[in-house]
Amino acid sequence: MNLAYGVKDRPTFGKMIVFAFQQVLAILAATIVVPVIINGNVADLIKNGAVAWTEGPTMNQAAALFGAGAGTIIYLLFTKFRSPVFLGSSFAFLGSMTAAFAGAISAQAGFVGLILGAVFAGLVYVAIAVAVKFAGVRWVNKLMPAVVIGPTVSLIGLALAGNAIGDAMSKSKLGNYDAVNGVFNMDAASWISLACALVTLITIVLCSVYGKKMGKLIPFIIGIAAGYAVASCLTLIGIKTGNDALKVVDWSAFSNLKWVPEFTFLTAFKGIKEINGSYVATIAFAYIPVAFVVFAEHIADHKNLSSIIGEDLLKEPGLHRTLLGDGVGSMVGAFFGGCPNTTYGESIGCVAITGNASVVTILTTAILCMAASFFAPFVALLSTIPSCVMGGVCITLYGFIAVSGLKMIQKVDLGENRNLFVVATILITGIGGLALQIGSVTITKIAVALILGIIVNLITPNKAEKAVKAEAEKVEAENE
Repeated sequence: MNLAYGVKDRPTFGKMIVFAFQQVLAILAATIVVPVIINGNVADLIKNGAVAWTEGPTMNQAAALFGAGAGTIIYLLFTKFRSPVFLGSSFAFLGSMTAAFAGAISAQAGFVGLILGAVFAGLVYVAIAVAVKFAGVRWVNKLMPAVVIGPTVSLIGLALAGNAIGDAMSKSKLGNYDAVNGVFNMDAASWISLACALVTLITIVLCSVYGKKMGKLIPFIIGIAAGYAVASCLTLIGIKTGNDALKVVDWSAFSNLKWVPEFTFLTAFKGIKEINGSYVATIAFAYIPVAFVVFAEHIADHKNLSSIIGEDLLKEPGLHRTLLGDGVGSMVGAFFGGCPNTTYGESIGCVAITGNASVVTILTTAILCMAASFFAPFVALLSTIPSCVMGGVCITLYGFIAVSGLKMIQKVDLGENRNLFVVATILITGIGGLALQIGSVTITKIAVALILGIIVNLITPNKAEKAVKAEAEKVEAENE
């Protein structure tokens, strides 16, 4: 695709700050929601008596934001500033992180588990990176050609579609969703939520299509500002009239500002003495298998990003470097924020839509996240952006991920049954939600779909490759 800024391009300082802020908005919701989910899971453990302790410190959103920024800088260093993508809190490790608290003697010990788990997962990436360094990446291309990676990338976007719509309809009461017919029974709150999401979505679309210069490069900032403005006006009217359906924005975050992030390692230091061999083994079994699963998604993300920027990242800087950056970046991110990191599809989607692949923008985004984590009003402001507004943003971001995958299979001969079966297997098992629970390990639907796609691809002959090989053997025989 035509990029407004290439990987090595450097926008002017003012533009760079604006572009970085846009990336922050794109990755924000997912990055800071992971600590919220884990805190909720821990609260359930306490409520159900699943742990011996009844209270303790909770994971901190500002710390997760700092950890994501620090992890991204580590990643950029390992990849020689060639891969323009942000690393944020990984959803794949939610079960592992909950297990870290469930098996801990105290909440403080659970924080030690978060760091240990990220180290175990990171070491898996390091081990694979060493193997790739010596064995090369040809085996990766053999296992995962375009016919496998293309639909898998599409699946990543399609699998998130429900999240985007769920956010867009966030003010709808759960009981208003008819799961049988797949429709919302719309009430006033539902219409308000949808209206804010559509204002955001349409603004982004118009800016991207008709925008000039900066307007075309920052559609998300403009779209979120428009959606937030509408939501704020409705909220003020709701407060004035006492109409709860109109209260879209929650500004309560400003009432309890914390200026210094509660870093994970500070709490973990208090629980080190409570760690034993059994707990370390529990953490290892909770994290290591998931790391192998996330490896597949790592490749899919980098294949997708490669197609967008027009450079094969698996060759330069190399898969071993992206793995090392991701693995060590996860360790650093968890040390500060408790969350293992992963390359974000939202960030890749932002690059694709805006055409801004400047790696300096990603670096600035990481620095901005780290600095912002110490500025409580800024973190509070970002947290007040309504889910319905972010839903409008995510419709475009996740949609572009899905489309990027479809573009990868444009040159694949779908007239050949073998290719049809590979694509069909991946899409149907993935969209159908075929996830597997093996002991304490959850193999995500994307990983299952990818594995099945690889198997179908390997057990069915590739006629084109077979013909090329036969022709090469014939030429070689004639030359002899």
